[in-house]
Amino acid sequence: MSGEKNLAMLLKSMKPKHNIGEFVFCKTEDLDQIKLSQVIMTFKEDESTTVIAKKEVADQLGLEYTFIASWITLTVHSSLEAVGLTAAFSNALSDHGISCNVVAAYYHDHIFVDTKDTAKAMEILHTFSK
Repeated sequence: MSGEKNLAMLLKSMKPKHNIGEFVFCKTEDLDQIKLSQVIMTFKEDESTTVIAKKEVADQLGLEYTFIASWITLTVHSSLEAVGLTAAFSNALSDHGISCNVVAAYYHDHIFVDTKDTAKAMEILHTFSK
């Protein structure tokens, strides 16, 4: 199954889940020092490879970061072809001054927000299902 495409259904059933912990975005040119099991995500860019990991893992690996985030997963299985989901929740968060960094994976969308904004972001995201 390739996931839900209907925007109204996605918004009503997205059920945000806060993944406990602090997460950071880092960069590295040396992936040999990192085991895939240690990280949440890697993404190869022209300048370097971005790594998202738990803060304590980044600290152990000596990776630098400037932003400490909370990780929220939208538990609905959204299609990679769905139109409007990211715009809907990012606009709602933006209306409340909350920056979000989004990762779309095969099954779910994942949102990283500043740790100070976690409770408010969860409250805003829950309003879609009402």
